[in-house]
Amino acid sequence: KLRFATWHSSPALHAAEVPFLIGGAYMVEVCGGVSRSTKDFDLYVRPKHVGSALRALARAGYKTELTFPHWLAKATYEGDILDLIFRAGNGLCEVNDSWFDRARDDELLGVPVKLWAPEEMIWMKAYIMERERFDGADIAHILRCCAADIDWPHLVRRFGPDWRVLLSHLVLFGYIYPEERTLVPAAIMEDLITRLGSETRTAGPERVCCGTLVSPQE
Repeated sequence: KLRFATWHSSPALHAAEVPFLIGGAYMVEVCGGVSRSTKDFDLYVRPKHVGSALRALARAGYKTELTFPHWLAKATYEGDILDLIFRAGNGLCEVNDSWFDRARDDELLGVPVKLWAPEEMIWMKAYIMERERFDGADIAHILRCCAADIDWPHLVRRFGPDWRVLLSHLVLFGYIYPEERTLVPAAIMEDLITRLGSETRTAGPERVCCGTLVSPQE
């Protein structure tokens, strides 16, 4: 998959001046040390570049489609699948300039690439809690390997009003790796737990369910 994704798709996107980030299973291996075989290769692009990316890949011989107009496009070539992701499936976590500002420059099989930052990786994966797929394990591995390098205030800001989602993963991390729970800064845990304790217990006038943000099928 690496040869397919870098040797064939990257030149087409570079030539069309379409900026992209490498993410997905490849970055879980880089940041979390967990290797697994997947059916596709994930690239992240800004929403405004999706059309240009699909046209460039079509010219390079790919079969392309805008699979889900609010978050995902796909390109296939000789059975290989390239996912072009520009938001999370729940409509959150839109790829924007800050993703690229925080990305790490690297080289893969001789091709210059940018790797998405672990903060954005955790942010997007945190909402995936389907019956058939739960990305909490990936987050635990990433925290174990990258916690010292994470910009924690930025990560908390990423979640905004959904800070409970982040807290749930940090609590789970402390359970999975009890001897390494101190990798999460105490100030971050104290801040989130204080928020939890200070919330009003009075229900609002409307009945709200945010469950579809973490499991749209349930």
